[in-house]
Amino acid sequence: MIDARLPSRRPPRVLAVFSFRHDAHLVPALLRNIAPLVDGWISFDDRASQDLFSNETTRRLALLEAARDAGAEWALAVDPDERFDWLTRFSMRRLMDGPADAYWFRLREMYSPRHFRTDGVWGRKTQARLLRLTGGIVKPEGQLHVPWQACIGAQRIEPAGHDLYHLKMIAPLRRVARADLYERLDPERRMQPMGYRYLADDAGMALQRVPLWRSYWPRHVDDGGLWMPPPHPSP
Repeated sequence: MIDARLPSRRPPRVLAVFSFRHDAHLVPALLRNIAPLVDGWISFDDRASQDLFSNETTRRLALLEAARDAGAEWALAVDPDERFDWLTRFSMRRLMDGPADAYWFRLREMYSPRHFRTDGVWGRKTQARLLRLTGGIVKPEGQLHVPWQACIGAQRIEPAGHDLYHLKMIAPLRRVARADLYERLDPERRMQPMGYRYLADDAGMALQRVPLWRSYWPRHVDDGGLWMPPPHPSP
């Protein structure tokens, strides 16, 4: 189900888009984080789904189409368990006035509310999340791990110069559950050849503290919950 909070007096220039299900309780803090960045938001309530994991591409296309239909030129894609660094607010206008079709953020996988992992692949992760809608929306192949920029056929992707903090990896139980979930969804590794066990592997872990000038708000206090389907659901 699609829901929206839109400005009442003027067309929006940028709308946040997100979906939620097991992580619905994280949405209020997400909205506080993105409030300075966007003119409003559109959400997809996926809690009625009976599937283990509903079609990710279908949800993303529905959100982007709804943002475009609301008159937005840009969409800021995010998940309830993610937070943008607070400096992002000062760059939004400059980025949207720029030439790119999409802008990528450094994805910081958090292992505590204040520390992210930097060794190996962990220090190289990026995600394009600020997406220009005026060039149209296209349906990409695949149902899982399809990058957001593929939904707009982005040709020019540039760095936003900011961090996006992912909170799901903080709890060890969630790291194991995440690897288990993706292995069930993609047992032959067709959508990610490197597989998923690395998500639960802490060997060689190196952590870096979030710099004060790139912190996020509101402060996250982890509840230790799973935020996703259980690793081994009952029959």
